[in-house]
Amino acid sequence: MRGSIDGLGSSAPIGGMLPAVFADDDLALRFVAGLDDVVAPIHSALDCLDTYFKPFLAPLDFARWLASWVGAETDGTEPEPLLRAAVATAAYLHRIRGTRRGLAEAVRLAFGTEPVITESGGADWSGRPLGRFPGEERPRLHVLLALPAPTSADEYRLDTIVAAARPAHMPYTVQVTVGEPAERTPER
Repeated sequence: MRGSIDGLGSSAPIGGMLPAVFADDDLALRFVAGLDDVVAPIHSALDCLDTYFKPFLAPLDFARWLASWVGAETDGTEPEPLLRAAVATAAYLHRIRGTRRGLAEAVRLAFGTEPVITESGGADWSGRPLGRFPGEERPRLHVLLALPAPTSADEYRLDTIVAAARPAHMPYTVQVTVGEPAERTPER
């Protein structure tokens, strides 16, 4: 949290900006020195304003606010490094939302491990019309996540993330198991 900082000097002291008439007035100089103590954190924040919008440099409470501002998929329980990574990649994830890669990235950012994603789709081409369509007849998406010590809330959280990041038309199932994290899934 930002606030007053003991001993923080102002980058623009008010006493030096007063008219010459007040330069020798001890009461006026002490009064504006008190104002400098109040205004110094504001000057400090404004001098460093650009760092507040860099997720890895911003104060933690500001990074949490930034997560809501950019639409990062967070629930407030993630560790600080995952929160900052989610904020940094939010715009990228919005661009690839609804794709296999987007789903895998959203799950990886939330849990810190790579999911195993199986789906029913496919892509192919044919030189003749009325060829067989690739993939399965019914759409299907299954996300398996192996965690070293899963909790009862992990499956609910995974379900929420998959519901938000999957293709809109795709029915899905999720499963959280005990185990070592999976290897990175190949992209299609």
